[in-house]
Amino acid sequence: MAQIGVTVPNNWGVADPQEVLALGPEAEQLGYDSIWVMDHLFNTGYIRERLEDRPYYHPMAMLSFMAATTSRVTLGTSVLVLPYHNPVELAKYAATLDQMSGGRVTLGIGAGAMTEEFNALGIRMGQRGSLTNESITIMRELWTKTRPQYRSRNWDFSDLYFSPKPVQQPHIPLWVGGSSPRALRRAARLGDGWHPTGLSPEEFAMGRREIAALAATEKRNIAEITMSARIEVEVHPGPSSQRAAGRSRLPGHDLAALRAGLEAYAEAGVDHFILALNSGEIPAIRPLMARIANEVIPTLR
Repeated sequence: MAQIGVTVPNNWGVADPQEVLALGPEAEQLGYDSIWVMDHLFNTGYIRERLEDRPYYHPMAMLSFMAATTSRVTLGTSVLVLPYHNPVELAKYAATLDQMSGGRVTLGIGAGAMTEEFNALGIRMGQRGSLTNESITIMRELWTKTRPQYRSRNWDFSDLYFSPKPVQQPHIPLWVGGSSPRALRRAARLGDGWHPTGLSPEEFAMGRREIAALAATEKRNIAEITMSARIEVEVHPGPSSQRAAGRSRLPGHDLAALRAGLEAYAEAGVDHFILALNSGEIPAIRPLMARIANEVIPTLR
């Protein structure tokens, strides 16, 4: 059965964080299966163009609060930019949150692509792929081994304990974001799921076929990899930004067209839909969430 999630606008400059946080339990009450938040540390590049100095709230803090105000929904990131984060600290935070929430955490993760933010953090863009792969390996080592150990140029630990372990076994699911050739290889080799953004159904189907072929070379079955997609839904007619104009998106104001579009994604192989309601206008988001829940979601299940 298809799973349907919705984004919570931690990244849209809403002045009062309580307005954003209230959408978590509301989504759960409406019957959504998951809630998702985004990750950037600086308001630079296209984030600055959209927000200037308005708030972009930390994704893990938002999920921690909503873990206490919900009881059923998956708590997800779409996506964490792994090179920005210390993998040991992130593994501990995520495992703690998984314990607090009763095993409801899924981490969408990616290598990142915003040059300005990498420069601000002092991280070389050329390192982002290797840092992402290394972080995935380190977090799984910490989550699954009694005495984890890892050695590289960047990390060196052994003969120690790490706690808590996640509730979920063998570990918290890691869904690989992106649709570049490297992202597809990473999803096939290391991912518990694939989580691209802004692809059309046809593009998603092509990517899924590529991952299936790559997974086979890794002696993995495509059935082991959750096929998710973050699908942009217009809260208002037209793209939410100039950047969004180049992405595939569905009209929130035309539920028949939205339903048909989601059915096309289902035929392309999407298992878990994440509907990105890209707006910071809470009064517009809330009724659209309800209309989709009442009039669209039942046809997908």
